[in-house]
Amino acid sequence: MALQLVQVNFKARDDSALGRFWAEALGWGVSSEGPGVSNVEPVGFVWPDPTAVCIDVVAVPDPETVKYRVHLDLATTSVAHQTELVARLKDLGATPADVGQGDVPWTVLADPEGNVFCVLEPREIYRDTGPIAAVVVDCADPRAMARFWDEALDWTLHEVTDDHAVLRSVKGVGPYLEFRRMPGEPTVSTRVHLDLLPYPGDDQAAAVDRLRASGATVIDVGQGDVPWRCLADPEGNDFCVLAPR
Repeated sequence: MALQLVQVNFKARDDSALGRFWAEALGWGVSSEGPGVSNVEPVGFVWPDPTAVCIDVVAVPDPETVKYRVHLDLATTSVAHQTELVARLKDLGATPADVGQGDVPWTVLADPEGNVFCVLEPREIYRDTGPIAAVVVDCADPRAMARFWDEALDWTLHEVTDDHAVLRSVKGVGPYLEFRRMPGEPTVSTRVHLDLLPYPGDDQAAAVDRLRASGATVIDVGQGDVPWRCLADPEGNDFCVLAPR
């Protein structure tokens, strides 16, 4: 009863504007399933498919400004591509961001609503991921996070050390999910989270019970009466289990 990682969810003041930014940034399309929701996914994409982890942007009245534990790393194919992509993203409204990275070969930017992301230098490991190289989660204990998320998802654990853990779809396609150790006190993240989906025929309640047995907790983020379930992993990162489709 492992779950599929299907999308990264961004809360935003203006879902349409932020959705357009990410669609342009990734070369994807943008649509809407309803008021206040913008769905960003590859053109012609049939959701869900592990070849891409999509982006859902949801409008909320006043998103909190916090230090995010979840961010995206974007892939490039050459130094020239990296330079061109950074310039194009700035033209779209991204701004340089300093998160204490120092002198590094990647470029750290913030989208128009302040969500930090990285444009990586070309790396062989990300040559076939698509525009999103990795969904990255800062954490205190990558080994513990690897144990939880390896059980939660239908993904393969590729590597785990004291400093990082790496998972990818069992089909060997799409972006990686990476947990990177960050020193310091954990910071609550409320604007960016992961959405998981049961397979058709699987039971959402049973999936939630299994996650709780692995260390997840049910949380109330003011979601009200909705068809998805809100949980937090063992380090307090919010995520949702969607209703099967």
